[in-house]
Amino acid sequence: MTDLADEDRARAELYGLLSTLLAAPPSTQTLDACAGITGDPATPIGAGLTALAAAAVRTDAKAAEREFNALFIGLGRGELLPYASHYLTGNLNDRPLAALRKDMNRLRISRAKDVFEPEDNIASVLEMMRGQIVGAYGVPATLEGQAAFFDAHLAPWGQRFFADLEKADAAAFYVPVGTLGLAFLEIETRAFAMG
Repeated sequence: MTDLADEDRARAELYGLLSTLLAAPPSTQTLDACAGITGDPATPIGAGLTALAAAAVRTDAKAAEREFNALFIGLGRGELLPYASHYLTGNLNDRPLAALRKDMNRLRISRAKDVFEPEDNIASVLEMMRGQIVGAYGVPATLEGQAAFFDAHLAPWGQRFFADLEKADAAAFYVPVGTLGLAFLEIETRAFAMG
């Protein structure tokens, strides 16, 4: 990420942070890293980062794992289904997943070998955005390319997911993750719209 502008580096880091927190329960090391995050509480992103740091201080890895499981795994299913197909069609493995796989093929994005859930999981889509910014799939994607991917695969449902996460009954540590994600996607949506 050394050749990236500061703004793009910060965007990539936020996509990566959100992806990490939504891909699996945070480890003690991840919680410690989150506890050390600082942000300007006068801005939406800074307020979200500040709240996340405070939540990480109050949470241990076992509690975070229980919360993650209640939110996303559950007995039979978690409180939330973090998939584009579910949010956009009410079904899993539907048209949004097929469209994402088509774009992944076009962009030469491979499915991670150790991930077995559908690629339209929020954590995966966020990681794909991070990868495009930093050039993980070749050269960094142009802003227009990032916007096209965002508009197709994240904008139609991402803010709804983060709003649901922010108010989920099982959420404690994940409330500020929802707040941060919602604020970040709102900013990305406005920035991409301005071109």
